[in-house]
Amino acid sequence: MTVSRRAFAFGSAALAAVAAMPAAAQTSLSADDRAVLAQAQTYLQGLASAQGNFVETTGAQRREGRFWIQRPGKMRFEYTNPAGLLVVSDGNNVKRYDPRLNVFRQVPLRLTPLSVFLARNVRLDQGVQITRVTRMDSGAFAITARDDQRPNEGSVILSFAGNPVRLHEWTITDAQGTRTRTQLTSLAPAPGLAASLFQLSDPTRRPRRN
Repeated sequence: MTVSRRAFAFGSAALAAVAAMPAAAQTSLSADDRAVLAQAQTYLQGLASAQGNFVETTGAQRREGRFWIQRPGKMRFEYTNPAGLLVVSDGNNVKRYDPRLNVFRQVPLRLTPLSVFLARNVRLDQGVQITRVTRMDSGAFAITARDDQRPNEGSVILSFAGNPVRLHEWTITDAQGTRTRTQLTSLAPAPGLAASLFQLSDPTRRPRRN
């Protein structure tokens, strides 16, 4: 079954937010702003293989779990609360399984924002509108961006720690004004991840009888 991008909002908001990173060249930005964006792009390009934990909050609803990333093309978000919810990209398709509803859906990776972040070479210089770059004395910074083609569909704020640079949270505001905040409670390089992490068959498909 195929599904629109919107159906993946819950469960894949994390990497979709990262994929919505802003363009590195915006004429309205100052030289300091552009330097911050270049710093963010360099960091994300270097994040080839990683794992960690996250907490996702929407209003009073709290969700948490673990994630794994392996570029190009692969990622896994495994929720422990709600237990069993999975979002997996195998390099070709992004798949989402909700065991509570026994629903499995998938969409081609190339049709999702995830394809930008999970590409072999991260390109963040097309199709995004920067609305704000905030820099702190500590070296931390935040970037607010919208889709240049669909500016009314929401925005994302990416927050980075400084010295050293590390992505530590993002907040997505959708077209209805709903805000989802995702905090990375841990993030570390993870070379040699098992291929099985990025495989997900349709659990709802019953085996054929002979």
